[in-house]
Amino acid sequence: MQPIRVAIIEDHDDFREGLAYVLNFTEGFSCSGAFASVEEALRKFPPTDVVLLDIHLPGKSGTEGIKGLKSIAPSAYVIMLTVFDDDENVFQSIMNGADGYILKKTPPGKVLTAIQDAADGGTPMTPYIARRVIEIFKRYAPVGKEDYTLTTRELEILEQLVLGLDNQGIADKLFISYETVRNHIKHIYEKLHVHSKSQAVAKAIKQGLV
Repeated sequence: MQPIRVAIIEDHDDFREGLAYVLNFTEGFSCSGAFASVEEALRKFPPTDVVLLDIHLPGKSGTEGIKGLKSIAPSAYVIMLTVFDDDENVFQSIMNGADGYILKKTPPGKVLTAIQDAADGGTPMTPYIARRVIEIFKRYAPVGKEDYTLTTRELEILEQLVLGLDNQGIADKLFISYETVRNHIKHIYEKLHVHSKSQAVAKAIKQGLV
């Protein structure tokens, strides 16, 4: 099986090199590229499955760089890996399309688990960040729900996404096939006008859909 290819965008040399070392010497993972800025990554971006992206970077911030990365590598999952846990950075990262958000104090083993989770279609977040996301979007939730014409099955799947399940986990829980889940999620994205699971989760909470 091909290893999960991970690109790192991090300006602290020791931290970046440490992550690259862990990835290259852990079975099932490889470092596809390590960059000190978003601009450098955009110029040299290699084939990649998952991106670990810092927020505070020279030049363009990680939050600002998400859309550019998604435009050149739409199939890559972007996980924010940062020291910032404030509402503004969490909110902007999720709304810009980040697929996960974990803190730098997360142990290396759990960072690898988050990468695997993202590659499997999940939305990895540390428990603290997951609570922050829910609180942030509940705070701004409107009184009335907008009608997105989601079917009962689509709402069931959206609820499981909010709970953090990946595609296979949803398939197992709802006793449907993996491909059926993928098709439903594609339709959910279209109806909610979003492009990632994290955006779908954020919108579901914000709009009170689940």
